[in-house]
Amino acid sequence: MIDDHNRPLLLRGEPLLISDVVDVARRDRGVLLAPGVTDRLLQSRKVIDAALGDGLPHYGINTGFGSLSRQRIGEADLRDLQRNLIRSHSAGVGEPLRRDIVRGMMLLLAASLCRGCSGVRPAVVELLVGLLNAGITPKVPSVGSVGASGDLAPLAAIGLVLIGEGEAFMADGQLVAGAAALAKAGLSPITLEAKEGLAIINGTHLMASRGALLMHDGDRLVHAAITAAAMTIDACRGTDSFLDPRVHEVRNQPGQIAAAKALKELLVGSTIIPSHREDDPRVQDPYSLRCTPQVLGAAIDCLAYCRGCIANELGAVTDNPLVFAEGGEVISAGNFHGMPMAIPLDTMTIAVAHIAGISERRTFWMLSAFDAESHLRPYLAPKPGLHSGLMIAQYTAAACCNEIISLSGPASVANVSTSAGIEDYNSFGPRAAAKAARAVELGSWVVAVELLCAAEGLEYHRPLRSGVGVEKAHAAVRSVVPRLTQDRPLTVDIERISALILSGGLQR
Repeated sequence: MIDDHNRPLLLRGEPLLISDVVDVARRDRGVLLAPGVTDRLLQSRKVIDAALGDGLPHYGINTGFGSLSRQRIGEADLRDLQRNLIRSHSAGVGEPLRRDIVRGMMLLLAASLCRGCSGVRPAVVELLVGLLNAGITPKVPSVGSVGASGDLAPLAAIGLVLIGEGEAFMADGQLVAGAAALAKAGLSPITLEAKEGLAIINGTHLMASRGALLMHDGDRLVHAAITAAAMTIDACRGTDSFLDPRVHEVRNQPGQIAAAKALKELLVGSTIIPSHREDDPRVQDPYSLRCTPQVLGAAIDCLAYCRGCIANELGAVTDNPLVFAEGGEVISAGNFHGMPMAIPLDTMTIAVAHIAGISERRTFWMLSAFDAESHLRPYLAPKPGLHSGLMIAQYTAAACCNEIISLSGPASVANVSTSAGIEDYNSFGPRAAAKAARAVELGSWVVAVELLCAAEGLEYHRPLRSGVGVEKAHAAVRSVVPRLTQDRPLTVDIERISALILSGGLQR
């Protein structure tokens, strides 16, 4: 049987899945236009052609842009108008966006155009698909979009390559001129017709691309955080009584119920838990253990909201003006506005802050709870005093958490107007996405530190074993990081476990 993920993705105009974005952006899955898409695009284009002959002004078709929209443009200058739009809006600065982010943008742009509400010719979509399949990735500066009239500057950098300008990375990573990249792939630059330049840049495709990729990574972070928590429970010889399903059913929060269920399942088969049920003087575990379902559950519910918003955007048309072929109408509106992405992306960082925050507290407890009941040594050091063990790994987790705290202030609530006040309320969703991406990276290091410590903690209870799920995770950690027998640099350990988390290695 052929895996669907290995077949080319057919763009039909239907909503994409987050997994579709990941496959194309990170795994170079091929892309094809489905039968019927070309006809839909041609019907949409007829509406634009008709509008050019009706003698009326139509925004972005035969007028200027933004605050210049009252300026009519003559028929002879319409091609220059679109080319100039791409050139003038290519004003981004900073480090280039990662390859997967840009590929995601290109895929979402192509998918949106295929829905037939943008009025572009089939050639525009075909060239985007050609770039994706050839592994050509435009060089897109990371800073410059305010996330309101679409992601103008980043998408304009893609548009430059479509018209044979700008710069692009080849599949082997070589940076070449846009025209040379097209030539190497046997592709030709396109001459933009009326409305097409605007259709290329007037969308939320940077925000949506980053959102889809972040959701994928965030899901893996949540799984790792739950796994780490379960491992820590046994490493600290904590109780599992708080995981009784009745406790969570009466709270009536779905994320909490799911988190508690997952923790309990990971600990099934543990011989550590029953080993200290009798004669253990500890009455209750700290919040960082006992309230893990409540805290992680709230984060899970928050991310479910984010996932829904992002999934909706993967089926959206975020262009302006919109073309409705059935009625032959061109309607100017505001679907390009990024607020439906900005708020979820801001919220995602807050969820990650709590995933990381309670993980760091569990690590702190594990390294500090060196009493007779825990069976652990100070800082999990082989010879405390001579060795510092994992002491400073917790410092790293604390530093990461502090940075996540600084990232948790929302970008979307502070407005700065643009375009002479016509674009007077902007979302700053791209900044929200950048903050969320950094938070997920930091969060993966925090959870990696907990897994590093918890894996070491389990060693002190041998020959007793943790639950089957925890032991599988322990083996995965040990496949990349050996046991601590003497002090060693911990940077590589933390980075290897973080890579394991984000690659899905713990889930396997």
